[in-house]
Amino acid sequence: MSISVLFVCLGNICRSPTAHGVLLRKLSERGLGQRVQVDSAGTGAWHAGEPPDRRAQRHAATRGYDLSGLGARQVESADFRRFTHILAMDRANLADLEQMRPADFSGELALFLSYGSRGLLEVPDPYYGGAQGFEEVLDLVEDAAEGLIARIGLPA
Repeated sequence: MSISVLFVCLGNICRSPTAHGVLLRKLSERGLGQRVQVDSAGTGAWHAGEPPDRRAQRHAATRGYDLSGLGARQVESADFRRFTHILAMDRANLADLEQMRPADFSGELALFLSYGSRGLLEVPDPYYGGAQGFEEVLDLVEDAAEGLIARIGLPA
């Protein structure tokens, strides 16, 4: 598999699993599910082994995304060998990843929303907010996922 994408946020229970689920479905709808490996992780290990936040799952489900089979894990050094695109949800996550980045990593390490069209660079963390925060995350992630698919050369 020549294209592989890892989404990274802080705890891997809200933003990165949402991006993971959204991209998986968008790829599947285009018949590209087998051509791109997708995963998600967190820079912290607080929620390792836990499913995505129930609110994230509920809001995603209203748009047809199933996050129930995903489980939180922490980023590990092997991820820099396994993934061609490591995409952070915010600048703090990106800074943490840059500290971990091995010298021989030849993939892309960037902010996920750099693929979006909304003019924002960071996906806000909805964890301590209400329903609107989870809806905003979905809006931003759906937009950036479309941009990612277009820019990595996959058919729309």
